[in-house]
Order: sequence, then structure tokens, then C-alpha cells
Amino acid sequence: MLDVAIINYGMGNLFSVFCACKSIGLNVQITDDKEVIRNSKIIILPGVGAFGAAMEIIKKKNIDKSIYEHIDKEKKIIGICLGMQLLFERSFEFTLNKGLGILKGDVKMFSKDESNLLNVGWNKITKKKKNTLLDLNTDKDSFYFIHSLFVEPKDSKIISAVSEFNKKKFCCGIKYKNIEAFQFHPEKSADFGLKIFQSLKNEINKNY
Repeated sequence: MLDVAIINYGMGNLFSVFCACKSIGLNVQITDDKEVIRNSKIIILPGVGAFGAAMEIIKKKNIDKSIYEHIDKEKKIIGICLGMQLLFERSFEFTLNKGLGILKGDVKMFSKDESNLLNVGWNKITKKKKNTLLDLNTDKDSFYFIHSLFVEPKDSKIISAVSEFNKKKFCCGIKYKNIEAFQFHPEKSADFGLKIFQSLKNEINKNY
């Protein structure tokens, strides 16, 4: 059985995520094949781009059905950046767009009152939960962000980490049952990000 299936819906840092997984010894494949996704232990939903366009492609390829099936089987799914946002109910990017609706909450723009709406670069995070893929990381670690929208979960208890932009804290990590996601890019965060993939490998070795 494949360790990790990186879902290919035409958007995202697919190769960077692939390389990060390979570097710590995971059996990984980039795919949109339903059978491959079905037979994988874990799926990663990456993403860079527009929310509405991403959902359109996901539905056109019926990838949403594969994701729901994976969730129903209580198998782990990881969202990265746009991939994290897509897990929620709706986004207010440009126009209102419906997401996968797996998690309750909205995707919102940073305040238009601020001069800078794009959070890009390295920032620290503050962990809010234990027993997550961030367990090997510390609050001294920095991660690479590039985004102008953030998720606002309806249930604050699922927030696993927060960061700060324009002097305001926002959710940058979530964990709910078999779902974990990050607003930052662990695959672009050097050794700090590789700790997350190592935690993933440890989890696979323990549970499969």
C-alpha cells in the first residue's frame, strides 16, 4: 500500500511536497487516479492558486468523492495552504465559493484596512495542541507563508497552531480527528518543515 498520495488537481507545489516526502523515506506518488488514492494510507491535498478554480477542477475530476471516501474510512488527510482552505465550507476570495465542507468555517481575506494584504515570508508559529504533526517542532521554529486569505474555524478547539500578521493572530494549523492542515508550506520550510514530514512517517510506522 502506498504511504502517501499527493493529489494532483493541477494546482500546488506538487514536486516540492513529493521531494520532502521522499527525503525522509516515504513511499509517495503524485496522482489523480482514484484507485491509487483509495489504496493509499494518507493523502496530501496541496495547493497554490484561486479557491474557486481549484474547486471547479476537483469536482470536474471527481476528486472530491475520493477525498470524502478517504475521510469516511477514517484515513488521514493533510491539507497545505490552499489545500487547507479547501477543507472548509466556503471562501470569500473574489466571490463566494463553496469548499469541500469537511470542516466548518470560512476562508477570509486579511483586513482591507491594512496596507499589506499578502503575508509572505518566514514567520514563527505558536502551538495550541499536543499529539499533532507539529510535536517535533518548537515555537522557535519558523515556516514559510505566502497567502492573503486565512481560515476561521467555527470550532476554535480544532486550531493546532496560530501565527501573526499585521499584528493580528490567525489560525495557521488545524487538527480534527484524522484531518491535519497547515496554512504555511512545510515543504518549503527547510529543516523545520521536514520535522513535520518526519512526524508523519513516525505516525505511519506506528499505525500501519
